[in-house]
Amino acid sequence: MALTHDDLWPRAGDWPTATAGERADAAILGVPTWRTSLSPTGAHSTPAAIREALSRYSATLMGPPVVDLDDALRIVDAGDITEPDGDAGIASTVDRVQELSATADLVIALGGDNSLTYPVARGARTNGLITIDAHLDLRDGISNGSPVRRLVEDAPESERIDPARIVQIGIADYANSPAYARRAADWGIRVITLDELRRRGIADVASEAHEIAGVDAEARIHLDVDVDAADRSVVPGCPASVPGGLAAYELRALVRALAGDARVVSADIAEVDATADSADGRTVRLAALCVLELLAGLAAR
Repeated sequence: MALTHDDLWPRAGDWPTATAGERADAAILGVPTWRTSLSPTGAHSTPAAIREALSRYSATLMGPPVVDLDDALRIVDAGDITEPDGDAGIASTVDRVQELSATADLVIALGGDNSLTYPVARGARTNGLITIDAHLDLRDGISNGSPVRRLVEDAPESERIDPARIVQIGIADYANSPAYARRAADWGIRVITLDELRRRGIADVASEAHEIAGVDAEARIHLDVDVDAADRSVVPGCPASVPGGLAAYELRALVRALAGDARVVSADIAEVDATADSADGRTVRLAALCVLELLAGLAAR
């Protein structure tokens, strides 16, 4: 069913195509990774689904004062990486993100499974990492369960992230193993569990995350928004989501708070399988709102 048209109610997502060398506040890039997923997934369909879902919303913040993100920011759409999986796909993604980050304050990558975090963070030349995730993603091998480990161990030496500059927020009970929890502790990764996040509050946790990941004047932080940190009732299209996770409003508020710091130069939206979503598209709609929350944080800087 076609959406209604109203000249006085413009819809989000109608952003111009990125042009080489053109300055922008934010650049959107589809990175539809899926081939190394630990569970069957149709995550490669998700960037297109997020773009479609954006049209259900306006780009208006109610404030006060009211802010139209399309007026406040120059937002461009850089299309999709055609085949981002495998060595060649990783190289293409790294190169494209590097191009975009040279002219945009924030590159937003639409996944795809969580394996996109590895090339996107590298392409943006980041040296700090914040994840919103129920999972540690420190697995051995190459999969959507390994991007954090790969950024520490597998990236070219000059692009590796010091684990002491990694903060993982929302890590959930019953979603990780003792071995990988010990690895995080041994490496000095700051793990903020879901319980700690709720006890302390979003503003306090976001402040600590920024200071750890962005510890020096040369800081460049990547923000990984793994939507399966949210409660399974609101993200049925996330294969690994757990009942009892973040409420939709908590995830959105956390994304906006973390994106509000100028040290955050890239972000990704990960682990949504649009083909497994509920009939009302609630998972993809929340992912689209997370894109808008990233832009809201950018506008508030």
